[in-house]
Amino acid sequence: MGFELAMKALVVSLVLGSVAGVQPGKIVPQVPAIYVFGDSTLDVGNNNHLPGKNVPRANKPYYGIDLPGSGKPTGRFSNGYNVADFVAKHLGFDKSPVAYLVLKARNYLIPSAITRGVSYASAGAGILDSTNAGGNIPLSEQVRYLESTKAEMVAKAGSGVVSHLLSKSFFLLGVGSNDLFAFSRAQAQQNKSATQSEVEAFISSLISNYSASITALHKLGARKFGVINVGPVGCVPRVRVLNPTGACADGLNQIAVGFDAALKASLAGLATKLPGLRYSLADSYGVSSSRNPEASGFVSADSACCGGGRLGAEADCKLNSTICANRDTYLFWDRVHPSHKSAMLSAQTFYDGPAQFTTPINFKQLAYQSS
Repeated sequence: MGFELAMKALVVSLVLGSVAGVQPGKIVPQVPAIYVFGDSTLDVGNNNHLPGKNVPRANKPYYGIDLPGSGKPTGRFSNGYNVADFVAKHLGFDKSPVAYLVLKARNYLIPSAITRGVSYASAGAGILDSTNAGGNIPLSEQVRYLESTKAEMVAKAGSGVVSHLLSKSFFLLGVGSNDLFAFSRAQAQQNKSATQSEVEAFISSLISNYSASITALHKLGARKFGVINVGPVGCVPRVRVLNPTGACADGLNQIAVGFDAALKASLAGLATKLPGLRYSLADSYGVSSSRNPEASGFVSADSACCGGGRLGAEADCKLNSTICANRDTYLFWDRVHPSHKSAMLSAQTFYDGPAQFTTPINFKQLAYQSS
């Protein structure tokens, strides 16, 4: 049997969920593959392969100190796994699919793209191409990378097989926080607060671009979208430390609330216009706002475990940083990103947690739903 025929047979068996040779007791994934798009909360190593001194990278200790199996930095902005890893684990995989640029460097994009999926997420990325321009892979380019990936997949397995594969696969998206940070920074540099009309215009531009990317993914064959909204970005340690009292930046959080409401409406609208589109909108903001830190075992919900200065937020996490003794008791790993445990709890909620945190269905229901 030639490579192309063998690949087609493999894809069909994966999509049907009955791969030959699966050992008894081995978990069969609920979807044939996962494709990940977004920012540093989902990045598993793409930025390590981007050129430039201003590219944010988690390629040094203490990143990855609690990563199962290695304890080494891999490009994840976490002490261990991130949300993409835990969502993938719930869906039956061992962790997130491998980063696109890693697969390209290893000449392994195919078959990974067909048998497991690909992560295109990039730290610093935004919905807008202008957000942190030049230091990341923006959402629009991540989508274009999938387009080129699909072309390679089709060349190996055929268009019909690949279309069927993509329609059954899980598309995980989490992006927008960096756009809000950039907007807030721009206002601060001008020493002013944004007017209501400026905020509305900004949110409108985000939604327009986000909708365009989702529409483009749908055109490429995506049908199942697990979308994570923007959390209370005004409460991350890097923002809190700017306030003498360490309080959250309510103005920034209100912009996040406005964006999340617009995203919810946009997804509902897209579902009526794009044939076969199914989605689950995960409410990261609601989960974070309603979480009782103490009940979840966190002793710190406002400080970075790895960093320096007040709230651990006045310096980046690096080899000679101050690091907390018990990482599982900190909500935040560094001055922006959630800890391994925090990511685990969030992903658990998105997958099959309380119904108020996912709309209109949860990630588990989305995975099993026919498209």
